[in-house]
Amino acid sequence: MRNRNTAPQKRQVQDKHFQAQKSRVFKAFSERPKTMLMVSVETRICRANICRYVSQWQRENRIEIVRKGFCSLSKHRAGFYSTNSEFLFNLKSNTK
Repeated sequence: MRNRNTAPQKRQVQDKHFQAQKSRVFKAFSERPKTMLMVSVETRICRANICRYVSQWQRENRIEIVRKGFCSLSKHRAGFYSTNSEFLFNLKSNTK
């Protein structure tokens, strides 16, 4: 007879972990326009994962680059992303 009271598979636990990471990253980008490095430092989530999430959200039109400028952390030119529709609306109205 099979034991049905076993712990969930490792993959199921990992999926929940990444879903939690995704929501934390999405929330961080909604506060104000930030670079991926800024979100990585703030949330302590690996930048490679953040890049993956941003790429996916760009395909789904859920995030956009608000502006390009110099990152205050890296001192290099970088894109400032936002998931907040208020920042995206202001950007589009200023360019017309």
